[in-house]
Parts: sequence; structure tokens; C-alpha cells
Amino acid sequence: MAWNTPGNNNQEPSGGGNRSPWKPRNGGSRGGGNGFDGLIERLRGLFDGGSGGHPLRWVAVVLGIFLLFNCFVLIAERQRGVVLRFGKYDRTLEPGPSFKLPWPIESVEKVEATKINSYSQIDVPVLTRDENIVLVEINVQYRISDPKLALFGTRNADDMLKEATLSSVREQVGRSDLDTVLGARDALAVAAREQLQKSLQMYQTGLLVTELNLPNARPPEEVKPAFDDVNSAQQDKDRKISEARAYAAKIVPEARGESARTRTVSEGYKTAAIARATGDAARFTSLVEQYRNAPDVTRKRMWLDTVQEVLSQNRKIIGGDSRQLLYLPVQPSRNAAQSGGSVGMSAPPPEVIAPAVTSTPDSSIRPQRGVDNEGSKR
Repeated sequence: MAWNTPGNNNQEPSGGGNRSPWKPRNGGSRGGGNGFDGLIERLRGLFDGGSGGHPLRWVAVVLGIFLLFNCFVLIAERQRGVVLRFGKYDRTLEPGPSFKLPWPIESVEKVEATKINSYSQIDVPVLTRDENIVLVEINVQYRISDPKLALFGTRNADDMLKEATLSSVREQVGRSDLDTVLGARDALAVAAREQLQKSLQMYQTGLLVTELNLPNARPPEEVKPAFDDVNSAQQDKDRKISEARAYAAKIVPEARGESARTRTVSEGYKTAAIARATGDAARFTSLVEQYRNAPDVTRKRMWLDTVQEVLSQNRKIIGGDSRQLLYLPVQPSRNAAQSGGSVGMSAPPPEVIAPAVTSTPDSSIRPQRGVDNEGSKR
């Protein structure tokens, strides 16, 4: 018979194999003990089977299970737990298993702390510094940095984020001109993000802005043709500037080289002119000294040198009878030019080389050999 069979609570086999574990080995009752033994005895009596069992045993079981599951809290890695004691903030639980006091003493609000949330708005009308209206697209990414402030810092943190975003973007765009908004929005996005983060901290929203972008900005449809004309003019301006810079890069070195060449030629001419003038001055000084020593000889020598220099530059033919004939170059024949042959110089006519003599020269007026005009022999 088993030890827990009804009606056999006080019987015990001689071998002791079916002895009840709730009774001591000496056969005495545990009910008279104190301390832990008494507590075990009371629990045995509470959960002892039988038709007249206590109903509180099920209440105790349910209460124990409730306390176990209510006091144990498991926080996920992406979450943070905000513990409220009688509705007031007490502490923040980090990821992992934790314990708290049972409800209604303490309760836990789980917050998604690492989740990246996004907010986007398209075609936001903004006025620039030069009084132009542009439609800006806004994209914001944020997460919760302080769970306490996210729950109790402001009434609605998401609505506050939207309003603060519009305010920051309009402030930064309002400080810039149209060209900057249309073509260089990176700096505006960085400044707007910093301003937005300051506003969120001031409003105690507990949010952290991870990214703010202005991916697109365009003029309104009503004035789009005018903006297209402005953009076309700007592109033409940039093209002209590029062409001018390319031309300057090409022509400036050439001009500098030509300037250096002209300067070098000028320096050479200067040096030659100075040397020639110095030589002429030295020659004139020497000639003056010679003229002072022998005026007649020097004068005649100068005359002969001058005549030789002049005649050397003129084309003349001197006849045998002391007649001076001019040599005239003759144009090439027309037939030779038309035939495409080599251009030749035809011989001058005889009357040019030796013109006819119409009168006999008077021998009386010709000076005799060896006798000058004054009749003296040389």
C-alpha cells in the first residue's frame, strides 16, 4: 500500500519502504515542531489531498504564479524599460532580465529606443532670402535617445518633431538665396539638422535626429518656364566663362612669349645701336685727328669713299668712251609668262647699251692725257 493511501496515514511497514515523507523517522508528529519544520507541516496540511482540503491552496498557487510573472520583466535588446512606481518615474531598465515590485506598486513601459523612425514631407513652400518661393522636399530620420523624456517630456513628441523640422528648414532656407537652395543644399541640410536637434532638446522631446536631407527643391509650376530660362542663362554663363578661361590659358602664354621675344629683340637692337654709335663716334674722333694732320688727303679720301658707297648701290654701265648708261631691268616676255616656262630677262636694246652718236665730239675740248684742265702735266 502506498504511503499516501487514505486511511493509512499512521501505518508503516516494518521495512519502512512506504513510510510517508511528511513524518519524521522516529514516528513522531511534525506538527509539534517549530521553525521550518512547522512551516512544512502547515504547507502539507494545506495541499494535503482529501475530501476536506483547504480552498486557500488554489488561491496561494494562483497568487504565486501571478507574483512570479508580474515581478519578472524581460527587456529586449532594442527596448528600454521605464519603471513607474505608483505612476511616477522611478528608473530605466536596460536590455535583459530584470525584477520589479508587483503591480500595482510598480509598472513598466517598454520603449523602442533603437528603432529608426522617419518623417517625410513633399513640396513644402519656402521663401528664400531674395524673395523667391521654392518647393522643398524634407526627409528626417530619428530615434528615441531618452525614454523618460520621450514618455513624459512633452505631450506629443512626433508632432513636436514635425513642427520643429518645418521651422528649422524655413529658417535656413530663408537665410540663403535661390541659387544656393537649388544647387547647394548639403550645407543647408547640415545647418537645419543642428538647429532641429537644439529645438528638440529645448522642448525635452527625448528624440535624436540621425539624418536630415533635402533631396529635392524646385520652383512652383506657375513660374517654372521663367526658372528654366534662368537656368539656361546660368548654363550659358558658365559655358562662356569656361571658354574665356580656356582662351586665356592659350593666349596668355603666347602673349608672354611674344613679349619676351620683342624684349629680347629690343635689347639686341639697343646693344647694336649703342655699339654702332660708339664705333661711329670713335671713327669720327680718329677721322678728326687725321683731318687735322692732313686736311687735303683726308678730304679726298672721304670723297672717294662716299662716291664708292653711292655708286655701289646703283646699277650702272660705264661705256668705253666715258659715257654713263643706266641699266634698266626689262620685264619678262609675255609669251614666256603665258607658257609657264622659266622667267628670263631679255637683253636690253642696243640703244640703251650704246646709244647712237649724232655728232662727233670735239677733240679740242677733251683734255689731253697727262694734262689737267689748267694745262699742267701730271
